[in-house]
Amino acid sequence: MSLQVEKLEKNMAKLTIEVSAEELEKALESAYQKNKNKISVPGFRKGKVPRKMIEKMYGPAVFYEDAANELIPVAYEKALEECEEEIVSSPQIEVTQIEAGKPFIFTAEVALKPEVTLGKYKGVKVDKIDVTVTDEEVDAQIEKERENSARTINVDDRAVKDGDITTIDFEGFVDGVAFEGGKGTDYPLTIGSGAFIPGFEEQLVGAEIGKEVEVKVTFPEEYHAPDLAGKEAVFKCTVKEIKEKQLPELDDEFASEVSTFDTLAEYKEDVKKGIAMKKEEEAKRAKEDAVIEAIIADSAMEIPEAMIETQQRQIVDDFAQRMQMQGLTMEQYFQFTGLNPQAMLEQVKPQALSRIQSRLVLEAVVKAENIEATEEDFDAEVKKMAEVYQMEEAKVKETLGENGKKQVMMDLAISKAVDFVLENAKEGKAAAKSTKSAKAAKEVKEDTAEAAEEKPAKKTTRKTTKKAETTEE
Repeated sequence: MSLQVEKLEKNMAKLTIEVSAEELEKALESAYQKNKNKISVPGFRKGKVPRKMIEKMYGPAVFYEDAANELIPVAYEKALEECEEEIVSSPQIEVTQIEAGKPFIFTAEVALKPEVTLGKYKGVKVDKIDVTVTDEEVDAQIEKERENSARTINVDDRAVKDGDITTIDFEGFVDGVAFEGGKGTDYPLTIGSGAFIPGFEEQLVGAEIGKEVEVKVTFPEEYHAPDLAGKEAVFKCTVKEIKEKQLPELDDEFASEVSTFDTLAEYKEDVKKGIAMKKEEEAKRAKEDAVIEAIIADSAMEIPEAMIETQQRQIVDDFAQRMQMQGLTMEQYFQFTGLNPQAMLEQVKPQALSRIQSRLVLEAVVKAENIEATEEDFDAEVKKMAEVYQMEEAKVKETLGENGKKQVMMDLAISKAVDFVLENAKEGKAAAKSTKSAKAAKEVKEDTAEAAEEKPAKKTTRKTTKKAETTEE
């Protein structure tokens, strides 16, 4: 195998990878062996048709695609080991030569890790966030607990009012015709919850049990069902049951039931401490976001689109895995939200870009300040991972391998870089919030913690985030 690297504009590169004619011949023979039992030729039993006969009947390219799909992943992995550039995207593969008796040649267009011109990262000024806990916040938290502790009672002597938990039957009509998905029986609906389209629930206020009510609404222009978007509809509704919440009295008895304290005063003080701790954590995360945002804004880097696209797909793949753990498929998610795969990729693009920018500037800080993780840091991280997965520490190290260890060490160094820029930041008095959505800084720092949340990676020598797609183009 031979490799040529051609650098392109905007931190892109084209890898030209050549595989010997002998390796191509082996792959063609392998493709023949894999497919020969599927091919029928008059005069021959299945699986006994000579390869030359098949190639003569169907053309010499009959096994090219399978052969290419076998060669590309292996050759691409070898090329990555040989390539001195740091590749940060999935490859765009194109076969440029495939012919029996000649070398197999394909190209892989990839993104290269961009250089970062690091701006100011020490002494960054950020707004100080007020973490004072007000009595109103304490009361609101306790009110939530009262809501959680409320019991529901059946009501049959009055009409529906806001906040009631109702059971309804309904059927929707557009231009007098019932539409698909517009009918429900024994449907639980809390009035004021916003579960239905705007204007629906409000019109049920005043409805009486057993009496039909007409609810007139207009579907939003961006409604997920195109045939209903923007149209006026009439729902015929019947309230079958009304329940209301009955809140407990706010006294010492309530406090003793929902906490370990005997008095309401003690309970309130504990709630106040809890809110304060939460505010301090949120303030710390917000400070991280603001500091990283400021460093990014003062730094320069040219991020290739392919790198962003790879990160977008990674975010969506991670989301899909979380959905699967909750028993939902992405098809169901798209159905519920009205999104589609392309729309979701576009939706996560700002997050993908922010993650990349955060990681790159923090890696630049690591380099500028010679920040390193120690063997003790690594051992402590391995211990955490071993506890999470109930594995022996030696087994975790073996599973990670040398490359996995390097990745963990870099993640730990990144975490130290976050601490470094935070320690060197200067807090001001103002309270103006940043308008940029910057959760990426926190995510970058938490990459280290993810080592204890995700399964340890297998040994790998890849420099890219994803294997080559093996379909011939």
